Amino acid sequence: MSIVVVGNGMAGSRFVSEVRSRDRDVPVTVFGAEPQQPYNRVLLSNVLAGVSAPDQIGLVDPAWYEANDVDARLGVEVVRIDREARVVYASDGSSVPYETLVIATGSNSLIPPFPGTENGLPAGAIAFRTLADCHEILAEADGATTAVVVGGGLLGIEAARGLAGRGIEVTVVHLAGHLMERQLDPGAGKVLARTLRRLGIDAHLDASVTALRTGDDAGTVRVSGVDLADGRFLAADLVIMACGVKPEVGLARAAGLAVERGIVVDEELTSVTDPAVRAIGECSQYGDTVYGLVAPAWEQATVLADLLTGADSAARFTGARQITRLKAASVELAAMGETHHGDDDPGVEVMQFADASRGTYKKVVIRDDRIIGAILLGETSTAGTLTQLYDRESPLPSDRLSLFFPGVGGAPEADTPVRIPDAATICQCNNVSKGQIRACWEKGARTADEVARETRASTGCGGCRSALEGIVSWLDEQESVTVA
Repeated sequence: MSIVVVGNGMAGSRFVSEVRSRDRDVPVTVFGAEPQQPYNRVLLSNVLAGVSAPDQIGLVDPAWYEANDVDARLGVEVVRIDREARVVYASDGSSVPYETLVIATGSNSLIPPFPGTENGLPAGAIAFRTLADCHEILAEADGATTAVVVGGGLLGIEAARGLAGRGIEVTVVHLAGHLMERQLDPGAGKVLARTLRRLGIDAHLDASVTALRTGDDAGTVRVSGVDLADGRFLAADLVIMACGVKPEVGLARAAGLAVERGIVVDEELTSVTDPAVRAIGECSQYGDTVYGLVAPAWEQATVLADLLTGADSAARFTGARQITRLKAASVELAAMGETHHGDDDPGVEVMQFADASRGTYKKVVIRDDRIIGAILLGETSTAGTLTQLYDRESPLPSDRLSLFFPGVGGAPEADTPVRIPDAATICQCNNVSKGQIRACWEKGARTADEVARETRASTGCGGCRSALEGIVSWLDEQESVTVA
């Protein structure tokens, strides 16, 4: 069997590495439109903020491909799929036959068709999606004093925080009535907006951009700000477009595959049109859902690698629970499940706590003694506990206040290392348990970085990094006590 992978982003590169960890011999060719090594797109905001260098967010070193006999064609796009002949044709004129084709083309930035974007984005207006976008933003930010971010979702907030950290005056323009409306309820959105104001980020809500205003800068068309529907004009040296993404399905649609929002697949990630074609990541659609987070994409990559190599012929993808983590400087957030329920819903119980002055908002939505949704903003020490209860649909503890405040009544904190069972999942993105971290440590990986390299814990959204460091530190302390 020969495998051709179209797309070398977070889903495609993970799939290739998962295949090689199971089968050293199956021929694998991977095409990546971007010329550099695959990287962690989730951590681009850290690059924007100056917290991480671009070379620190790589997922696969280029030398790995040769060492593992993978034909990697970086900077080469697939332009056509011939399903009848089972051949892909690339932008460099090459063609490669396949027995199994895996499409992992991800998503593209959504650019609204308002005036100022007819001929592409003008200088100084940049979509925030790729590492190349990040480099362009950093180049434009050098010398900029004001920026407008169009879109107050997760990506927009991360971009705004990164730019504000560089001393730029930032305004977020958001169409909805509160920030991150897909993950947060209005109360949490209000607290988040207040937190951002303290960090120098203003937010215009219920606001619609109607045009990018431009001017001539030495013969170059350059953005000068945005016009709003209410008549206001916001001047800006830099405009970041974070208006959402859309699955990249043009190649699949042209090949005659079934496409709705994404490429329609079944539990084996097989196209419902063609059994020789699989699709994973943000370009795929299982049921009615297109998953836009890293953990489901990596789960799909693992399932598909198990199936195609025969490592687990019973592996199936049956959907994933979506957990959002935002961990920007001075802003910590965990949100999961159905967060928009209120006290007027007779079928659920809602627990809430808010301290807007401290930037703290906590909410748990409960049905039948199970967590069906939760928000932790500003203070996330119980995020691990809530995530485990939600992910496993486990019964709640008798002391429900401990879901918000660990250590209530003098009890030990629920998610200190000594209290976490080995079966508990620490890294949701990579499905790494405390027991796997312990086993890795016992085999000789004695630092958080070493454990991360071996287990991949904390290499997704980075939200579990402090938990990983805490467990490693606790294991070191236990060893010193034992030796003493």
